[in-house]
Amino acid sequence: MTTPPSHVFHRQLRHALPVAVSGQGVTLTDAQGKTYIDASGGAAVSCLGHGHPDVVAAMHRQIDQLAYAHTSFFTTQVAEELADLLIETAPQGMSHVYFVSGGSEAVEAALKMARQYFVEIGQPQRRHFIARRQSYHGNTLGALAVGGNEWRREQFKPLLIDVTHVSPCYEYRDRRADETPEQYGQRLVHELEQAIEQLGPQNVMAFVAETVGGATAGVLTPVPGYFRGVRELCDRHGILLILDEVMCGMGRTGTLHACEQDGVVPDLLTIAKGLGGGYQPIGAVLAQGRVVEAFRQGSGLFQHGHTYLGHAVACAAALAVQRVIQRDGLLAQVRERGAQLQAALQRTFGVHPNVGDIRGRGLFWGMEFVADRDSKQWFDPALKLHTRLKAAAMREGLMVYPMGGTVDGRCGDHVLLAPPFISTPEDIEQIVQRLERALHATLAEVKAPA
Repeated sequence: MTTPPSHVFHRQLRHALPVAVSGQGVTLTDAQGKTYIDASGGAAVSCLGHGHPDVVAAMHRQIDQLAYAHTSFFTTQVAEELADLLIETAPQGMSHVYFVSGGSEAVEAALKMARQYFVEIGQPQRRHFIARRQSYHGNTLGALAVGGNEWRREQFKPLLIDVTHVSPCYEYRDRRADETPEQYGQRLVHELEQAIEQLGPQNVMAFVAETVGGATAGVLTPVPGYFRGVRELCDRHGILLILDEVMCGMGRTGTLHACEQDGVVPDLLTIAKGLGGGYQPIGAVLAQGRVVEAFRQGSGLFQHGHTYLGHAVACAAALAVQRVIQRDGLLAQVRERGAQLQAALQRTFGVHPNVGDIRGRGLFWGMEFVADRDSKQWFDPALKLHTRLKAAAMREGLMVYPMGGTVDGRCGDHVLLAPPFISTPEDIEQIVQRLERALHATLAEVKAPA
């Protein structure tokens, strides 16, 4: 049967995509009847998997009652309930939630909050953001500007604001042999301090960072003490700390907020993906009370907004997702399944000649591929190892999230795993077994030792 031409402006215009027709639990099914284990949760989104009955029922109830009311006219009960729940479980001092429709919007809102905050308190000269290389904060222009994904940024650079970028916390490649992890972290903090001094502390608005690095470099976990040093430095100079937990937050790393494991509290915290689990588009910024109070005592408004922020059905879906996570003890399950996934990855790939590093927390894991383990030499980017791996995994009925440009935006390949919180031990074993077969097939294509 001939497939009719698509009028959808797809991300990739040279390759036809399979048509997803249904989803249940950890699997998706295409129009040909083939099933796939969703081992990446799409893009670390589907924390409860697909078709969860409690979430579907909550969305039905809400849409039968009220689908949409613009937030310049009304609030809704479901938005208020979701905000109450999020603040109840938020890092200390958070008092308000600003709802948006996704991660990029959340980062944009946080950047504008930071700027307006300093205008409100009489420090309008603060105009600089500092962020990190090999980071990803979204695809809108402000988010791209603070982000460090060079491949995504390159052609849009003329449109981006100037942002200072410092080194990522990339222990596998950047920690020296004569450094402890803590010493490496302090070296990074010192680099950030130098960047602040160069710009002038009185001119810097915020430092923006993913608590655990996401798709650009493949789950970069911070070394002990790094974020505590960053927090102290920001406090010393009156700079806001914006932590981006769009991908790593809302339980993905084993605690509701990833920053809990690093003992720090940000001024602004962006969340999305696992907030609504993919059932509706939703994201949010959690804001410290002192930030909100500056707005209240100043202009009395946040000069920002989108048509669909606080959408009632999206809030109903997110509220149901979060209640299921609480009720079913899924954070503990993330830690348990995460330990199982880590063990299975180490057992299968720990001495593999083409796997240089296995890193992660909870149900958020990355593997970095190398042509040579001893030298950490990456594969030739022209091979597009990550693209081949994705195709091989799909043939195995496995969805994973591979990316290229791991090391510097051009070189290096990795794969990201972020299975649903509801995954069973059998699911975890199947994920690793299918990934092993997919990697073997990929390396055979590029004629690398397996």
